[in-house]
Amino acid sequence: MFSAEDPEALRGPQHDAAWLDEFAKYAYAEETYDMLQFGLRLGARPRQVVTTTPRPTPALKRLMADPNTAITRASTHANRANLANAFFDAVIHRYEGTHLGRQELDGELIEEIPGALWSREIIEQARVSIAPDLARIVIGVDPPVTSGPRADECGIVAAGVDGGGRGYVLADRSVQGLGPTGWASQAIKLMEELQADRLVAEVNQGGEMVRAVLEQIDKNLPLKLVRATRGKILRAEPIAALYERGRVVHVGAHPELEDQMCSFTGGGRGRANTKSPDRLDALVWALTDLMLTGEGGEPRIRNFN
Repeated sequence: MFSAEDPEALRGPQHDAAWLDEFAKYAYAEETYDMLQFGLRLGARPRQVVTTTPRPTPALKRLMADPNTAITRASTHANRANLANAFFDAVIHRYEGTHLGRQELDGELIEEIPGALWSREIIEQARVSIAPDLARIVIGVDPPVTSGPRADECGIVAAGVDGGGRGYVLADRSVQGLGPTGWASQAIKLMEELQADRLVAEVNQGGEMVRAVLEQIDKNLPLKLVRATRGKILRAEPIAALYERGRVVHVGAHPELEDQMCSFTGGGRGRANTKSPDRLDALVWALTDLMLTGEGGEPRIRNFN
C-alpha cells in the first residue's frame, strides 16, 4: 500500500495491477499517477482501476478523456441495501439535487465554466429549504417558437420576493415538446398552485399568439407581456449581480435550471454547442419583474402547507 502524499515512494516497486481510491482528492494526482505507470509492468496485461467521487480536476478529466479508459458510474441509490436508513432520511433529503449531492451521491462530474455569469458556489451558499411569507410571486415564461421533440424548451420558472426585497426561486416547471396549449396549461397550473400574482411572458417570437393561447385557458389571467430589446447577456447581468449581493436564494434544488445558469457566458445561445437557455430566460423575466421594475405590490400571506 502507498500514500498519494508521497509519489516518490512508488519509484522502484513493480506491479501486476493497481487500485487508486478517491483519485480526485489526491494532492499530487499527476505525480502519483505518472510514477505508478512506470512500475505497472508485470504480468501479461497490467491493469489499474480508479474509484473516486468525480471532481473536475485536470488529472481526472485527462484520465476520463483517454480512449483506453473504460468508465462506469453508480449512484448512492445503487448501494441502498448497505446503508443506514438514517443516512437516507437525513443526507439524501438535504443534498439530493444540489451541486454537492449530484457530485457525491449521483457521481456526476460537474464543471465550472470560465466566464459564466453564475458560479455554483454562489448558488449553494444561497440555498434554503423553505420560503418565508412572500409579498409577491411571479411566473416567468419563455415560450418556444415550435413544438416537437427537438424544439426548444418552454421556460417556466416561479420566483417570489419577501417584504424585505429578497428574491426566492421557488420552482422550475419548464417543459419540452408540448404545443402552445400544453405549455400554457403548465404555466397556469403552476400559477394557481403558488397563488401567484402575475404571469410574465416574453413575446419576441410568438407575439399576440402568446396572449391568445394563455387567455384562451384563463381569460382573467393577470398577464404581463414583455419584449426583449436587449441581448440575453444584458438582461441577465443585473440578475447575476443580485445573486452576488446575496439578494436572491433558491428554495430547494433546481438542477437543470442551475446547469443553464452556471454555463451561461452570454455567447449566443449560452455555452458553445448547447441549446437555448430557456429556463434561465424565464428566471430572468420573473426576477426582473419582481426586483428591478419598482413594483412593490401589496403584501399577501400564503400557506404552502
